[in-house]
Amino acid sequence: MGGEKLNYEKFGLKAGLEIHQQLDVGGKLFCKCPTYLQSGEPEFIVKRRLHRVAGESGEVDVAVEYEASLGKEFIYQGYRDNVCLVDLDEEPPHLLNSLALDEVLKIALLLNCEIYQNSQIMRKTVIDGSNTAGFQRTVLIAHDGFLETSFGKVRIDSIALEEDSGRLVNENDKSTTYNLDRLGIPLIEIATAPDMNNPEQIKETALKIGEIIRACKVKRGIGTIRQDLNISIKGHDRVEIKGFQEPKMMIKTADLEIQRQLEDIKNKKIKGEVRGALPDGKTKFNRPIPGKARMYPETDLPLLYISKGKIDEMKKHLPKLKSELRDELKKKGVSAELIDLVIGEIDEFNTLMKVYDKDANLIAKMIVLWRNEIANKVKKNEEEIRDILSERTFERVLEALREKKINEGDVRLVLIKIASGESVENALKIERINDDEVEREIRAIVKSKPGLRANAYMGLVMAKLKGKIDAKKAMEILRKLVED
Repeated sequence: MGGEKLNYEKFGLKAGLEIHQQLDVGGKLFCKCPTYLQSGEPEFIVKRRLHRVAGESGEVDVAVEYEASLGKEFIYQGYRDNVCLVDLDEEPPHLLNSLALDEVLKIALLLNCEIYQNSQIMRKTVIDGSNTAGFQRTVLIAHDGFLETSFGKVRIDSIALEEDSGRLVNENDKSTTYNLDRLGIPLIEIATAPDMNNPEQIKETALKIGEIIRACKVKRGIGTIRQDLNISIKGHDRVEIKGFQEPKMMIKTADLEIQRQLEDIKNKKIKGEVRGALPDGKTKFNRPIPGKARMYPETDLPLLYISKGKIDEMKKHLPKLKSELRDELKKKGVSAELIDLVIGEIDEFNTLMKVYDKDANLIAKMIVLWRNEIANKVKKNEEEIRDILSERTFERVLEALREKKINEGDVRLVLIKIASGESVENALKIERINDDEVEREIRAIVKSKPGLRANAYMGLVMAKLKGKIDAKKAMEILRKLVED
């Protein structure tokens, strides 16, 4: 298309997103195994072959037929501390992880969804080897939500809770190897309606859903979120693009797919398929697009019931989004450069603000700047310094500040003393000199080095009298002397 801007309305662009995000709730979805990933050599290996099965309708799904035709052997690597018989499909699943359910309910409510009060846990046939059982357990949690964007409303079709697949290690024409440490990690799946009509709206929607997800207990880092784009133009079937993650590539990937579909239409190739996103924005064929003939009920687990009382209680305790927290911190007086850092420590910040609410910026500096600076100064690691300069230590220093036993200018010095080994009680004992003596000392410093600016004199004053004077009072005297 020669770099010209595409006419999305003319091409009848329709797009929807599917977002899969791992939850961080301390255990897998249907067993108690921990959810950390391993890096060492596996402690055992299991080999299997998977066979195609029909879904609830009695039909075999086209994507299942395709995977079965490859005839691959699957090799599974495991560890005894985070892979169990449930993962190996040698033991029935345990009851669904209630903490995972709570996080999905929060996200569903933040996306304005209706919650299913009764839901059947299902098995979704997957025989690419990523699950030892040949199926993935999934349960519908919510439906009919929406998200506002600058281009209009985007509907949320469904939200499901499911188990993550095994972690791909390597593959060739004859076999595929998976690590089972990731298998069974709780995963939320959010599916939007095909309401997006231009790539800019696709990107905005992805980022807004990402903000909502990150307000809840989710895992962070590479591989913890996977995002797919469903996209089509007039005259072409839906194409699903896997690995549509990188925000800076989203618009380019969508534009290139539109151009590819236009070429397909010219060549009378309009059938949908699953494609994988490549780093340059192009895509490659993966497999035929799945149908709806691969779901059947999970008979080893009871129906999931979510009471109205539970839903109402969840609504009272929904987390705040990052954008909301930014606005609140700005109103409280936290400087722009500290706001994003404080959001990561928001619980501690809010606790300390209850002790001393006169200077939000001071508290922000204490928890996101000074703690790290002091750690470097006294040569302590992060764990050690958080143990010494704990939330309770900060509370005691702020209580002394509130009771006017120390001044704001003393706080950093007090924290350095505590980190260096002094008790909180001793560190809070500030030896002061009276105002007349402060002025005499400052006058002597100014007289010895005439012609400097107030800030330069302040450095000299603090070097000589730090810990014995009120910094604000010293600056008042300096400015008066320099101006005179």
